[in-house]
Amino acid sequence: AIVARIVPVGALDDLAECALAIEVIVENLQVKAELLQKLEGLLGGDSILATNTSSLSVTELGRTLRRPAQFAGMHFFNPATVLPLVEVVQGAATDPAVVACLTATAKAWGKVPVTCRSTPGFIVNRVARPFYGEAMRLLSERAAEAVDIDALMRDSGGFRMGPLELTDLIGQDINFAVTQTVFEGFFGDPRYQPSLVQRELVLAGHLGRKTGRGFYRYVDGVAQTTPAAAALEPKPDTIVVCGSLGPADALAELAQAVGIAVSREAGEGYIRIDELKLFLTDGRLATQRALTEGRVALFDLALDYVQADRIGLTFADQVPAELRCKAIGFFQALGKKVSLVEDVAGLVVMRTVAMLINEAVDAEYLAVASAEDIELAMTMGVNYPIGLLQWCQQLGAHRVLQVMENLARNSSDGRYRASPLLRRRAALENMPSAAIRDNP
Repeated sequence: AIVARIVPVGALDDLAECALAIEVIVENLQVKAELLQKLEGLLGGDSILATNTSSLSVTELGRTLRRPAQFAGMHFFNPATVLPLVEVVQGAATDPAVVACLTATAKAWGKVPVTCRSTPGFIVNRVARPFYGEAMRLLSERAAEAVDIDALMRDSGGFRMGPLELTDLIGQDINFAVTQTVFEGFFGDPRYQPSLVQRELVLAGHLGRKTGRGFYRYVDGVAQTTPAAAALEPKPDTIVVCGSLGPADALAELAQAVGIAVSREAGEGYIRIDELKLFLTDGRLATQRALTEGRVALFDLALDYVQADRIGLTFADQVPAELRCKAIGFFQALGKKVSLVEDVAGLVVMRTVAMLINEAVDAEYLAVASAEDIELAMTMGVNYPIGLLQWCQQLGAHRVLQVMENLARNSSDGRYRASPLLRRRAALENMPSAAIRDNP
């Protein structure tokens, strides 16, 4: 029935009666503009033209047309037969009635439309840049192998695919081109800086699954690799939970459930195993923290510490082997595979999620789209496990801000600067409730 409703044509002239024409050709502004200009000359004055560009400026394309008010972006996500999201993009000259019409049309097709302004990357390709960028930076910092980074993002972070395997699926050339477009569109903002690691893959022709090699090697379309896990270690008999563990509070209950004796003391929020202090990463290096905290290990963020079957773990350089084994054995006793990560700022999941949250909050702050549409875009367009603004609420804006500020102290290029709106929300969380009541 679907095929019966598709009518191929052999010439543009055959499209003259169309009320809506959506261009879905090569990501080249000049080539797109030439086609759109031809279509505009053929279609009636009330017809709407749309572009499916994923990153080019709708405003700039509209400027090449005689009726820019009748032109907008209508960005579908692949595979379009499966993913429901459509970004309806309003250029500077687009008539709001055209945006309303395209939104209603997408809904009638059973899609989930979101509306946004024509800014580099729109919603998804802007907010999602750190998902890829941080993984590649971690790889260049030799924090872990590609397979371990991907495994942590899937098995601990809750994402459907790891960022490096996803770029192999998308195509390294395509993902790199989008990153370059967004980077240039923001006048070289370091938050969107392309990766030298990815550029080398593109220059070598290692474009991912379609060439049989990218970050991974493929045989019959299947990656030939298995994530590593630390060797099995004995579990500790007892642990001490010092203060609140925040998002990781469930670890204490899990420990009791597997027969580890748990006692509690006041403290800054860590698990003590003998003289080892085990903290959830806050963006600082373990070796930095060891200067004031003694023997320190850091574990990574998980979307759900009960459901996660993998955890990232790192140690300060001063921690001896026997204490390392006890920390590894603790997580293994909870049913978690342990991926050992080098001592890098923010580890893997926390660093990436903090950057994603900051980007989503900043998109809301700059009115790229509404908060509701940002959440829909990231869950419906790229299948994130939870809306990023919701994740910020769960972690607490103050915690996300703390991670961002600590990441910024380990980097001098401005990449990790926090959104002003994130700072405001963190300040509100820290304000006494009486002050909020008195100054609503």
